[in-house]
Amino acid sequence: MNKYRAILAYDGTDYHGFQRQAPEREPTIQGQVEWALRKIGQAGVTVVGSGRTDAGVHATGQVIALEAEWRHSLADLQRALNATLPPDIAVLEIAEAALDFNPRYNAVSREYVYTIHNAPVRHPLYRRYALHVAEPLDAATMDAAAARLVGERDFAAFGLPTTGEVTVRRMIRAECRFEAPFVWVDLEANGFLYRMARGIVGTLLAVGRGAMTLEQFDAVLESRDRSCAEAPAPPHGLCLMRVNY
Repeated sequence: MNKYRAILAYDGTDYHGFQRQAPEREPTIQGQVEWALRKIGQAGVTVVGSGRTDAGVHATGQVIALEAEWRHSLADLQRALNATLPPDIAVLEIAEAALDFNPRYNAVSREYVYTIHNAPVRHPLYRRYALHVAEPLDAATMDAAAARLVGERDFAAFGLPTTGEVTVRRMIRAECRFEAPFVWVDLEANGFLYRMARGIVGTLLAVGRGAMTLEQFDAVLESRDRSCAEAPAPPHGLCLMRVNY
């Protein structure tokens, strides 16, 4: 029995998040990978992920771990999985891992990017991976607001704790980039609350539209009250880019 660490990419549009449901009523990323493992002779293998992306959220850097009795090469394992997985999920890399490796608890930070298509007319080719916003956004002011998130903060206004009650996280990087017709919100933290990234983006959009000042954004953060923030941005613009160890 060996332990393996793999990097997954997936289009989350048609999935009910990463985590397998019990019983599984809706398709999930974890469920699909475990199904693929069964198809290649690895029945009963459980996949552990670095994070539980929400329904509709994408990834290009989700890290998983699994233990399996595989008697062939790593390249053969990767090929077998990719030949079995649906076309919207792929194993980008796979390697052997230490037996005590845990992709969630060993992670030191996670990086997300939220993509906004900021143009008067929607574009059909962007609809699955970017939020369309027709009115002009002030990306520079959004970037100034995002910078206020850096450091150890209580992010209760933007999300719910995944376990326990602690809502303090350390934001390592938060910025907005603009290159017409896109605005990207980059977030890196040592951990994220449930829907925290989308909650931040939803409130940054209010800043970008001119509906919220920087001082009001500060007040939302300091309130630690979810009802003070804007509604979370839709999931389809969010992508888990990288998990750092």
